[in-house]
Amino acid sequence: MALRIKSHWKDEDRERSLPEISSALAYIAWRIAMDKAINLHCERFLYRDDAQRLAVIQEYLVFLIQIADRLAHGDLDDESRRLLVTEFAKNLFAHVQDNSQDLLGPGDYGGPFIGLLNARSGDYADYQFADDGPSYAFLRHLGYEIQTLMGDKEENRWVIDQVMDKDGWDAYKKFARAYRDLFE
Repeated sequence: MALRIKSHWKDEDRERSLPEISSALAYIAWRIAMDKAINLHCERFLYRDDAQRLAVIQEYLVFLIQIADRLAHGDLDDESRRLLVTEFAKNLFAHVQDNSQDLLGPGDYGGPFIGLLNARSGDYADYQFADDGPSYAFLRHLGYEIQTLMGDKEENRWVIDQVMDKDGWDAYKKFARAYRDLFE
């Protein structure tokens, strides 16, 4: 089943603030990341447990934060870009915390997510992003991180290819379209 994303404002004439746009982006990013985690299961890759599935979702979220930052680089001044990305990350922090608590019980889940974001941001900084999207190395890094999370079980051996060739690219396209729609 195809993921349907609403990325147009109900009252299109009203000006939206960057925090409002960031909140909508976070909701959309969460849905895309969750859809991609579900798709891996549909493609017969196996999760050990819900914690592993949430870790995969978080890798996609970190990837989409990098995409938002790259898209904003060409559209916004430095201060607006910083505000957008910071608010976006804060909103995703809340999504990660709430959903992880629902599945795994009480605990600090948002803090480690921010730690992951900070660590991965340095990694992704080395990869190119052009007008047509993320480079092969950019997508490969996402695939590598998810492959590492999924382990080396026989069933999960090719997860990197699935992420690099299909799911990562699809996540980028859906997110970039929603990003542009929200700024129209």
